Amino acid sequence: MVDVSGLVADGFEPVRDAFVRNFDTLGERGAAVAVYRQGRKVVDLWAGTRDFDGDLKDGGAPWEQDTAQIVRSATKGVAAAVLLLLRRRGELDLDAPVGEYWPEYKTAGKERTLVRHLLSHRAGVPVLDRPLTPAEAADPALGAAAVAAQAPVWEPGTDHGYHAQTFSWLTGELVRRVSGRAIGDWIADEIAEPLGLDLWVGLPAEEAGRVGRVGQVEAPVAAGALKTRPKRSVSEAYKDPGSLTRRAFAAITPLPDENDPAYRAAALPASNGIATAASLARFYAALIGEVEGGTRLFDPETVELARTEQSAGADRVLVVHTRFGLGYMLHGTASPLLSPTSFGHPGRGGALGFADPESGLAFGYVTNGFRKSVTADARAQALVRALRESRV
Repeated sequence: MVDVSGLVADGFEPVRDAFVRNFDTLGERGAAVAVYRQGRKVVDLWAGTRDFDGDLKDGGAPWEQDTAQIVRSATKGVAAAVLLLLRRRGELDLDAPVGEYWPEYKTAGKERTLVRHLLSHRAGVPVLDRPLTPAEAADPALGAAAVAAQAPVWEPGTDHGYHAQTFSWLTGELVRRVSGRAIGDWIADEIAEPLGLDLWVGLPAEEAGRVGRVGQVEAPVAAGALKTRPKRSVSEAYKDPGSLTRRAFAAITPLPDENDPAYRAAALPASNGIATAASLARFYAALIGEVEGGTRLFDPETVELARTEQSAGADRVLVVHTRFGLGYMLHGTASPLLSPTSFGHPGRGGALGFADPESGLAFGYVTNGFRKSVTADARAQALVRALRESRV
């Protein structure tokens, strides 16, 4: 049995039990999970090795309380908060054309794209006709120029499809045009520092030693169990080089090395945020209420904006049925959260962060082992089910 460290408040023991089972039965290598309730931390657990390629039996470094990991698309929930906070301050109008703030964007049929379309994956630019290399993707000016020149693959606002990579340059450039600051700096100054978060979009060199190495892990199959397979339409979409699915995830080609210090230092708010589980949970707790020793980010009106459905149905990119508010995935079949009031964002094949206004719960999970699943990772979902069963 794995040696688990941390705290669990009375009533939340099912979360600890599920966390242990993830190591025993679901192939977890190193991970952490945290939960806040009404602004107070009630779960903060960690176990395993910091590095995916490490082994405690062979002297691998153990996961510590302050170990941080890349959280992939869970970063999108942090980026979305920046735009909603700019809106709350009166600096950004969700119903204004993007070109009002970013004139170069008014090309190739994108003239009527609204700010809310960027947040709700309705902008129609999930792909780039010429993908960017990892080095090019790290240059915000190159990324912004690429999406500004890109013709939409559907009329903006008329349909939705997950902007897996292009979300970085769409949100990053809009924030720069409105605020005059890079989005990573905005997050550091206005979100991470006031809340005391170990969370970065653009990892500072001095923090690199705290971040573990990540890797790909296959889901174990229990003896006698049938291996589940994705629906044919989904698997075909991922195999087809010409599909929107493949092209969206290949907007950066070749795939970046997520352990590369240069990649981690770049500010890509769609994909390369780095955080501890406790900080991810604390961030979401601050969206829905005041956190202990800190402040509150969203007022009730902004919470409702974040979680009000903007897109629903068959996703042009992910193929499956998805639901989005303004920058956040909503509770549904593709991303089951705690309840219908929940909003948050998963990271492909692993991390998950969300808030549930109804119960006052906020959740963060990070791991060093990523799977091929895009939305509902089995380990994260086991923890969510356990949270639902907890006596809160």
